[in-house]
Amino acid sequence: MFSRSSLRTRASVRVALVALATVFAATACGSSDAGSNQSGNTDVATGGRLFATADTATAALGSDAQPGEFPRTVTHALGETVIEKKPERVIVLDGGELDDVLSLGITPVGIASPEGAAGQPSYLADKLAGVPDVGTTNNLNLEAITALQPDLILGSKLRADKLYPQLSQIAPTVFGIRPGFPWKENFLLVADTLGEETKADAVLNDYQTRANEVRDSIEGDPSISLVRFMTGKTRLYGNLSFIGVILQDVGLRRPDIQNIEELAVEVSPETITQADGDWVFYSTYGKTDTTAEAEVLGGPLWAGMSAVRNGKAVPVSDETWFLALGPTGAMIVLDDLQNLLGGQ
Repeated sequence: MFSRSSLRTRASVRVALVALATVFAATACGSSDAGSNQSGNTDVATGGRLFATADTATAALGSDAQPGEFPRTVTHALGETVIEKKPERVIVLDGGELDDVLSLGITPVGIASPEGAAGQPSYLADKLAGVPDVGTTNNLNLEAITALQPDLILGSKLRADKLYPQLSQIAPTVFGIRPGFPWKENFLLVADTLGEETKADAVLNDYQTRANEVRDSIEGDPSISLVRFMTGKTRLYGNLSFIGVILQDVGLRRPDIQNIEELAVEVSPETITQADGDWVFYSTYGKTDTTAEAEVLGGPLWAGMSAVRNGKAVPVSDETWFLALGPTGAMIVLDDLQNLLGGQ
């Protein structure tokens, strides 16, 4: 086990290594494989950035414009889009883009509702009063989008690639590759499109500073297991996930089965002991009675896990830990981690 002071030492070493890697990265610009997907904190910080990124393909998107300069041509997942002037009427098609624009202080004029959820994320609700829906993430209402007269539509290829031609006829449209683990890169793409690059860097620097504070508050070197009960499946989340990147940014260790460059692995009620760790954080997506949650939590295998016996199996918010996909949600997760692990 490591002491708090040893964690600080590890953090200092990591900062030094990032700084050294930046020097090498400056001479190798453009040589990375833009098609590769990497785990959190594999790309080095650059310039005045304190944070690292997770996906070279998404990080390569954006424009070459100076901060705040328009017009600009934004390269995105489905081509290039010219943004003639700073957008004022923005429609967002998923939760990540919603968190992104609100984190930049911009209120959208229209939003797509999460599929299968009752309304917008509660942690953002106070900023969304009166903002109309434009359908759901997987069933967009093109007439409603058109009626709002947007000057920018933000979404992702994974969610709405088939509708891109119609959307781009309504307004300039910029798509990320996919939501999830490239959440920081997606935020930077959104900020670039809006001419808010400088603010985005400041937001993510604040995030990484907070992650370092959380790391310094934790005693020892606990392993963190993530369990998510879903309809028809139970997942253990890996590094290529929103929450997986956050845990890496904090420097928290993962059980071997979850320390993988994948979104998740599936387990069953009979193999749930693979989820054990020093701490187990679990959540449920969807209706509880369609998942294995009750069977697992009420079973002897769960009760026999060390984290459960030690009182360190804790439910967490699925909305923020797994669905937030943006800086505001990430900061809430950091607060949760400090409240749960600080001083342990």
